[in-house]
Amino acid sequence: MTVAIEMGHTTAGAPATLDLEELLATRLLVQGNSGSGKSHLLRRLLEQSAPWVQQTIIDPEGDFVSLGDRFGHLVIDAEEHTERGLQSAGERARIHRVSTVLNLEGLDAENQMRRAAAFLGGLFEVARDHWYPMLVVVDEAQLFAPAVAGEVSDEARKLSLGAMTNLMCRGRKRGLAGIIATQRLAKLAKNVAAEASNFLMGRTFLDIDMARAADLLGMERRQAEAFRDLERGQFMALGPALSRRPLGLRIGPTDTSPRNGTPRLMPLPEAALEDARAIILAAPPPETVRPQRRSSPDLLDQLMAAKSAALEIRPEPVEPQISAEDLAERRERVDRVLRAILAQPDAGFRVIGVLYQEFVVRCRIEGLASVVPDLPEFRRMLTGARAGLGSDMAAGDDAWQDVSVRASLLPDDMQGVFMMIARAAKEGWPCPSDAAIARAYGSHSLRRARRLLTYIEEQGLIVCQLDGVGRRTVTLVELAWATAPGDPNAEEAEQGRLAV
Repeated sequence: MTVAIEMGHTTAGAPATLDLEELLATRLLVQGNSGSGKSHLLRRLLEQSAPWVQQTIIDPEGDFVSLGDRFGHLVIDAEEHTERGLQSAGERARIHRVSTVLNLEGLDAENQMRRAAAFLGGLFEVARDHWYPMLVVVDEAQLFAPAVAGEVSDEARKLSLGAMTNLMCRGRKRGLAGIIATQRLAKLAKNVAAEASNFLMGRTFLDIDMARAADLLGMERRQAEAFRDLERGQFMALGPALSRRPLGLRIGPTDTSPRNGTPRLMPLPEAALEDARAIILAAPPPETVRPQRRSSPDLLDQLMAAKSAALEIRPEPVEPQISAEDLAERRERVDRVLRAILAQPDAGFRVIGVLYQEFVVRCRIEGLASVVPDLPEFRRMLTGARAGLGSDMAAGDDAWQDVSVRASLLPDDMQGVFMMIARAAKEGWPCPSDAAIARAYGSHSLRRARRLLTYIEEQGLIVCQLDGVGRRTVTLVELAWATAPGDPNAEEAEQGRLAV
């Protein structure tokens, strides 16, 4: 069944519709300067599609909280919850298919990025049984996927950019359809914007943004001036869910409105200058000590506190002393469990949470419950294992410590690919094929593997070269390690030692 969402009217007066089924598969990018009508467009899309599909909105300014009263969206005030609580909320929202608005109003830029990343992580990491179709709208996306580093910490930027990259690059398989809106295309990370196949371009004035908008719509550069002439609420549309050719349209009315409307001119109050002086320059009120606001209790924190209290009542069991040799032997057995899981044919394409659950169960069966690593440590072990590194090799080689530092500059899901290439370069092995890179990244797409290499090269970590017969060599910057020439189109089985 095709669901057509009416967005408004074309410049010719015909209804302008959006194919919701196609949108779920192809994603959407909206661009326009402040005041061009981006938020109005998103509101129209959300209202028209609310009866058909689950939605969530990452709302940095609290513009969309009014959807809760009219359409039943659950409004989550991010300021009142921890990052862990928001990640759990994202998981539960998908499991129970509840539409939500994540209100980030009142937080500074760094905390907005951290909490949005945690919530998006919960949506992304939910088990496969709950991969229901879902629209994920991110307003002011340049705040969460900036093209260059800003004043926030590198850790917050990496978390947010990684979550946005997962949403736009890998979300489709999980039922997540990313809809991102930005004031400036030039400020939005290219690898995030490049994954959209549908575009709605509104009024913009800067040459660099007009040129990028024209390129995305397949228009000639001389036609880019047309974006300056668009009125508020007018957009140029292109994409499989909208139109096969650039199409002008005007967005229709909405049933709800933002809490903060557009400021309107009002007459100034009639007051004498002396009265104004007395009011404005009056002595400040005495300072009062305001009680510290207590945040809402987090359910997970309550559960953990209750568990800790119960453990304190019990007598502590006397744990037997474990020698260094026994501990090393147990860790080697843990490594073998991890290698056995990765040897499964579909291990490279499974959600990390599912892999971790199987890993914990196998360790318990082997009697290794006392040395099971937590999830962050498991992620680190998984990255090294996919690169073909043993725990002793990664810990005992100073050069590998340098490689780990460089890998940390990339999003988490890309670090294993970088370390796999680094190992091939250190050992002088042939460059991994596109199929091996795609598997290490958790994808079947060879095209995505090539884009991934391009992204790592753009970060200044590697240099890729092709020889006269099309074989690829990758050199690590500064370390001067280089792979042997390898065929990018080789079958993955030929380089299986690098894939795991």
